[in-house]
This record gives sequence, C-alpha cells and structure tokens, in this order.
Amino acid sequence: MNFLTLFKALDTVMAIRQAAKGFKAASAARASDAPAQPSDTTLTQRPTAQSPAAPIEARLTNVLVAALKEAFDRDRARLDLERNQLEEQRRRSEETLRLELRRQSADQELGRLRLLAGTAMVGWIASVVMVAVRLGAMSTASRVAIAVGWLLLLGGLATAFTAQRRLVTFVPGDQTLENGDTGAVGLWLLIAGLGVTALSLLI
Repeated sequence: MNFLTLFKALDTVMAIRQAAKGFKAASAARASDAPAQPSDTTLTQRPTAQSPAAPIEARLTNVLVAALKEAFDRDRARLDLERNQLEEQRRRSEETLRLELRRQSADQELGRLRLLAGTAMVGWIASVVMVAVRLGAMSTASRVAIAVGWLLLLGGLATAFTAQRRLVTFVPGDQTLENGDTGAVGLWLLIAGLGVTALSLLI
C-alpha cells in the first residue's frame, strides 16, 4: 500500500476539518454577539448556522473513503501482479528442471549405446582376425557359425548406430526419448554374436 499518499490524504482531511471547525466557531461567535431573538427564530436559525459545515464533513468523508479504496485497489493489483510473476517463475523452473533431467537421461543412454557399438566393433574385428589365423583349420560348421556371429555383431553395431543418431537429433521440447527397445535389441544382438563366435571355436 502507498502509505505516503494515504498520509497526505489524511493530512488534507484533518486540515479541512480544522478549517470547518474554525468556521463553525466563528459562526457561533457571531450568533452570540447578535441580539437575543425569540425561541422560534433561534430554533429556525440554528440549522442555518450549522448547515455549511455538514456538506464539508460529508465531502471530506467521501474523499477519505475514495483515497483508502484507491490505495487498497492499487495494493491488491500489485499483489496480484507479484503472485502471477512468482507463478510464472515457478513454472519456468519446473520446465527447466524437467528438460535438464531428460537431457541427462539422453546423455546416459548415448554413453551406453557408444559402449555397445564399441564392443560390437571390437568383437567383429577379433572374429575376423581369428578367421584369418584359423581359416585352413576351420570346418564348414565353424565357418557357418562364424558367419552367423558376424551377422549378429554387425546387426548389433547397426542398431547401436541407429539409436545414437536418434539421440543426437533428439530435441527435449519436441520429442520423447524412447530408445529403450532399440538399445535392448542391440545388446541382445551383441551377446548372441559374441556367443556364436565363441561357439565357432569349439566346432
């Protein structure tokens, strides 16, 4: 509330009231100095002597009420504005926190997919080196098993690269992070490829 304006209004009202009281006192003094009149005339003139002060007091009261109402309305508008600003700041903070959590989740998923792709690449290179070393001693079943292992490893590698590309183009405010199934498929392809490649050594 603007107390300075309110105090100024109150000072103005009190000054006007003092002036009105002085005017009433002067009127009463003039009435006492005048000759005595009959009682009926006195009763008739008394309201006439007091009538100028009554409208002034009513006007002062209206001015005071209007000033108070204006001050309270201004204070209520300011409080509403501050409440709206706090609500907007809270909403922005929640949105920022939500986007930050989604970004961290995307970073973690990207790191896991890179590890998956690296493991698949290393497994495939190792199997190629093993075939180059044991090519003459490998049986037909072993060659078929190693070929199937290669396909599985390359499938896991392709799946990991696809999921990484989706994460790189991920926009937190527009898309939903749903790479759990792709990452799981890539992991199972990697495990199956490594298992079949290890089995080819025993055939």
